[in-house]
Amino acid sequence: MSLLSNSISRRSVLAGAAAIVAAAPLTACGGSGEPAGSAAGSAAETQTLTVGASPSPHAVILNDYAAPLLAEQGIELTVEEYTDYIQPNRDTTNGTLDANYFQHINYLNNYNEENGTDLVNAGRIHFEPMAVFPGRSTDIENVAEGAMFGVPNDPTNEGRALLLLQELGLITLAEDAGITATPNDIVENPLSLEFSEQEAAALPRTVGDVDFAVINGNYAIDAGLELADAVAQEDAESEVIRDEYANVIVTTPELAEDERILALVGVLQTEDFKAYLEETFGGAAQPAF
Repeated sequence: MSLLSNSISRRSVLAGAAAIVAAAPLTACGGSGEPAGSAAGSAAETQTLTVGASPSPHAVILNDYAAPLLAEQGIELTVEEYTDYIQPNRDTTNGTLDANYFQHINYLNNYNEENGTDLVNAGRIHFEPMAVFPGRSTDIENVAEGAMFGVPNDPTNEGRALLLLQELGLITLAEDAGITATPNDIVENPLSLEFSEQEAAALPRTVGDVDFAVINGNYAIDAGLELADAVAQEDAESEVIRDEYANVIVTTPELAEDERILALVGVLQTEDFKAYLEETFGGAAQPAF
């Protein structure tokens, strides 16, 4: 082989080696072997948002409707389900949750007042009419003397239930009773009605043990009760009812303007969401924005 041929061969080998090096993927120092711009790099950019919610309709709305839309914005939504009205607020305050979605405005205000907290309403989403469901009796126009009514035992929802019974002409409350009324605030009870005060979540299970039960919309939906089966319900067109009892996204003051919270509220305040509510829940969950 001539010197020229040998020189050409050496150049070919070096060029081939350089090509191999150029084609090799770059890795970070101490690297995992993942190419730059790989799925691992993209995953690191995904934001997470953890929201506590009642099972239905709140968790259903978040999982089925909000989560796919937030994923398109690079936000991974995790939904933690709760069946009570206390722990979700505690977990939002202590940072276990970024936000929660289960309560209406009045409950939030009452909770803050009683617990010295400063949780904030980040956006009105939907409204669930409270309704009277039949138990041992079905005729709300001819309620028997001494009939037993199941009502929620938490402050704002018990008052809300009693206000509904007052609207039906069954009882009269003291003028200053308001939304925190209890049976002690009844000044006229011509039928000597009795009241079984229970946790709101328990009422659908015990409706057969009372003559009628006044049940929150979310627990009625979760138990498979149809609003059409109720014997009476709140006036869903009342501005007062919607303003007081709109279900809201709740978070801490520090996260009130967080882009993840704003994105969640944003996807739940659209015309498409209104259509979803009607298609999925009918009148049992109505837009409140």
